[in-house]
Amino acid sequence: MNDFDYLGEGEVYLDAACQSLRPRHVIDAINKYYTDHNSCGERVKYKWGIETDEKVEDTRAKVLKFLKLSPRKYTVSFTLNTTYGINLILSQLKADKFKKVITTEIEHNSPFLATIAFSERTGLPREVVKRNEDGSISIDSCNFADAVVAMNCASNFDGRKLLNIKDVIKAVHKAGGIIIIDAAQAMAHSVDILRGMEPDAICFSAHKLYAPSLGVIVWRDELMDDMVQGFVGGGMVDDVEESAYVLSATGKEHRYTRFESGLQAWGEIVGLGAALDWLNELPKKDWQNLKNNYTELFDFLSSSDKVHLVNHEANPTISFYVDGLDSHLLGTALSRENIMARTGYFCVHYYLDHVLGMPPLVRFSLGLHNRPEDVDKVKKVMEKIIY
Repeated sequence: MNDFDYLGEGEVYLDAACQSLRPRHVIDAINKYYTDHNSCGERVKYKWGIETDEKVEDTRAKVLKFLKLSPRKYTVSFTLNTTYGINLILSQLKADKFKKVITTEIEHNSPFLATIAFSERTGLPREVVKRNEDGSISIDSCNFADAVVAMNCASNFDGRKLLNIKDVIKAVHKAGGIIIIDAAQAMAHSVDILRGMEPDAICFSAHKLYAPSLGVIVWRDELMDDMVQGFVGGGMVDDVEESAYVLSATGKEHRYTRFESGLQAWGEIVGLGAALDWLNELPKKDWQNLKNNYTELFDFLSSSDKVHLVNHEANPTISFYVDGLDSHLLGTALSRENIMARTGYFCVHYYLDHVLGMPPLVRFSLGLHNRPEDVDKVKKVMEKIIY
């Protein structure tokens, strides 16, 4: 598609799970911020700042609409990335309100390490729950009583989804717990699983959503009742005395500042708004093209006895290793053919290495920028390397 016309001839980018490419529409929106109204939001009264404020608030509204969540219940705050958002929440929770912290075995290090740190800080026990082959959780085997639960709704190595997410959220809330969803891998290509769901917080990274590098926390307003503010700075207060301050977020209007200390990435926020517009306006044929591409690549890899897939079904994110080939060397060989793919454990060391005992892997993660000829080239190069 023309939105990615800057891709060079023969360049194949297969690392969208790390960060997606940005369409021209998004790049133009960011450039427009820097050339037309480069200014600090929320701090100035001149024309440029007013335009920035309007676009930032518009982006907050677009995020909630994209997720089909009510602005009466939820607030959108901007951060650095998913990892930062999860840590920001966990580091400020009131420990005496909870009895344990729960995560799952297939988590990215973002929630996995953050829950370890939370357990160490609070002294609360930590549980690692198994995920089923389809990504769901056996709720009957879990005790969510007064628990802090942090888990993904789509994995970053095989894309498996938390298929019973609605029931999990309901069970956690019924047991008096709270649940934080890592949606980094769901927002771009699997957002339907999240739409209308009402966890206590959803954390995601805009740079996996065809937008600039940016983090987002979408949080239920009642979550603040479970927190003690411990990360503070400019932009969060109405008044400051020698040894005290008054937070701005006493009402709904400025509630988002509770997670937004200091100057924000205004251009990146504007870019996220543009990315959401672009995604909402994409024709069905582009989504079908993505599905055709990853299905063809999955079927091709499945056909070889030498290729060992982690995936149980086709997905835009496909991880595997090849008999007799070091994955890092394979990644280097692919790079020499202008095919860009990730190798290693993709920040899921515990599950892939210590639970499954797999060697380092290769990950092909496709996006809306990929063309049928990309798949053809990957197949030809892989056949040459494998055989």
